[in-house]
Amino acid sequence: SKATVSVLNCSIRRDSLLPPPPPLDMASNSDLDKHIEKLKKCEIIKEADVKSLCKKAKEILVDEPNVQVVYSPITIVGDIHGQFYDLKELLRVGGDVPDTNYLFMGDFVDRGFYSVETFLLLLALKARYPDRVQLIRGNHESRQITQVYGFYDECLRKYGSVNVWRYCTEVFDHLALSALVENKVLTVHGGLSPAINSLDQIRTIDRKQEVPHDGAMCDLLWSDPEDIDGWGLSPRGAGYLFGGDVVHQFNTHNKIELITRSHQLVMEGYKSMFNDTLVTVWSAPNYCYRCGNVASILELDEHLQRNYKIFEAAPQEARGIPAKKPTPDYFL
Repeated sequence: SKATVSVLNCSIRRDSLLPPPPPLDMASNSDLDKHIEKLKKCEIIKEADVKSLCKKAKEILVDEPNVQVVYSPITIVGDIHGQFYDLKELLRVGGDVPDTNYLFMGDFVDRGFYSVETFLLLLALKARYPDRVQLIRGNHESRQITQVYGFYDECLRKYGSVNVWRYCTEVFDHLALSALVENKVLTVHGGLSPAINSLDQIRTIDRKQEVPHDGAMCDLLWSDPEDIDGWGLSPRGAGYLFGGDVVHQFNTHNKIELITRSHQLVMEGYKSMFNDTLVTVWSAPNYCYRCGNVASILELDEHLQRNYKIFEAAPQEARGIPAKKPTPDYFL
């Protein structure tokens, strides 16, 4: 029995020498900082870390309303589409997180080469700085679309299974459908819907689902402005075309000054329509690595004054692709 007592005493003394575990928040932030550091180098994180990151992000996003309340100053960003090095260029031009508040209007994935790293970096920044980074859903944040346009295949190629794609698409279902800056600027990925006259009708949508093929939620993510009167059929096969009279009526009814949206390539980076009551912001320069367009971000200051910052694709040497070296003479 004496031996037993000494062993117990020894174990008690040894435990008392261990430092107390850090608070959960501190441990979590430390992990997130490591993930952000790694993802900023365009390196993927482990599958288990993706799973925990997505869980953390869902816990934050589930409490956000369909019309997320946002305050100025804020920088509004359009489509990124997996163009990771152009996202880094965007953060260089606009200011890094958490020094700058960002609102991303969706379409983080598909088409580009680095959808995994792009979405996970944005998600890690959201989890680490939830009040500084706002993410709303685009039409490409969808199971069906990502199986066609690249994100599904990229997850499979980089992780060897579809688990990461599943974790990310669950996060998609939790993303807000829109955001309202200072009750004056509505941001949405696509546009308006004939089924929605008021912001309260957006607030009542059950968003935690795959993007439907039609209806109000679908329209918010798929519709486009056009120089027409009223509503028109969309050539995309989803959503609608809507004219300046529709925007005027919606903005007046909801006391809104501006609608910002993305969803359409704009060669000049942004396009203002309907007497400056709607603007398309496009943030993927040289889209699909071949379109030759510039990109933009929209800065709104404390008084909602607008400043568009134009930027070009990241230079080749910043893309992590080794430059071609001249062939040595003896091979010629």
